[in-house]
Amino acid sequence: MTTSTVPATTAVTALAPAVWGTTYLVTTELLPPGHPLLAGLLRALPAGLLVLAVLRVLPRGEWWWRSLVLGALNIGFFFPLLFVSAERLPGGVAATLGAVQPIVVAVLAVVVLGEAPSRWRIGWGMAGAAGVGLVVLGPDAALDPVGVLAGVAGALSMALGVTLTKRWGRPEGVNPVAFAGWQLTGGGLVLLPLTALVEGAPPAIDGQAAGGYLWLGVIGGLAAYVLWFRGIGRLPVASVALLGLLSPLVAAALGAVVLGETFGPLQAIGFGLALTALVAGQLTPTRRVAPTVAAPRLAPGR
Repeated sequence: MTTSTVPATTAVTALAPAVWGTTYLVTTELLPPGHPLLAGLLRALPAGLLVLAVLRVLPRGEWWWRSLVLGALNIGFFFPLLFVSAERLPGGVAATLGAVQPIVVAVLAVVVLGEAPSRWRIGWGMAGAAGVGLVVLGPDAALDPVGVLAGVAGALSMALGVTLTKRWGRPEGVNPVAFAGWQLTGGGLVLLPLTALVEGAPPAIDGQAAGGYLWLGVIGGLAAYVLWFRGIGRLPVASVALLGLLSPLVAAALGAVVLGETFGPLQAIGFGLALTALVAGQLTPTRRVAPTVAAPRLAPGR
């Protein structure tokens, strides 16, 4: 990929976390309460199975277990941990814990991918997490130990999934839609027994809820994950992870605009800091090389 195409690829990849930022609004305003795992299941499994049925491209060899591992880390484990964290903690605390993911990815890029440590991206990842904290943390930011553990585990799960997606790449001849379909199916299969065990029979679904599930499955699931995995394959993995800061920022902005939630000066500062970190993390600082001074040339005979 040429340097000139990087900004366009980054902008397209950023659409995925921006769309994921609508999940909170859709879940609270359109879906039946008390069934977060069902929302995760319907976001993943139907879209994944549809892709398999239409494209008829199945994993081969080691990609059977790789697809299951990636689907579990990126979707199947991540969703339940995210919901446990969101239920046991104020939303701001849960969002801030999730915002540490870029820092974890930057570290894993060194350990798993063998990349040189990037103090630049680690530093901006910390700034981004601080910015998100200013946006979403409130005075009721209590710390429930189980919720904190779930939030940290969810961030670790997604970070490892993103890093392994970068390390393993995509099989030759498999397009991003099929690749996303494998992971959505794998994640959905992990969620299926968990949803049945924890939530039991699904509730009655009216037209409003059907529209919400359709949005989560087609736009927030299939379309977003196709763009996300495509971006991971083409961009530095730590840069892609920083784009994830858009998710809590979009959720906060929608809460202010649509739900009338408070958005004060401190939140505006945090919003600006997080956006600055997101943009700066896409840049690679150039190192200045000290000019070499040529040795003086001696006259003949000296």
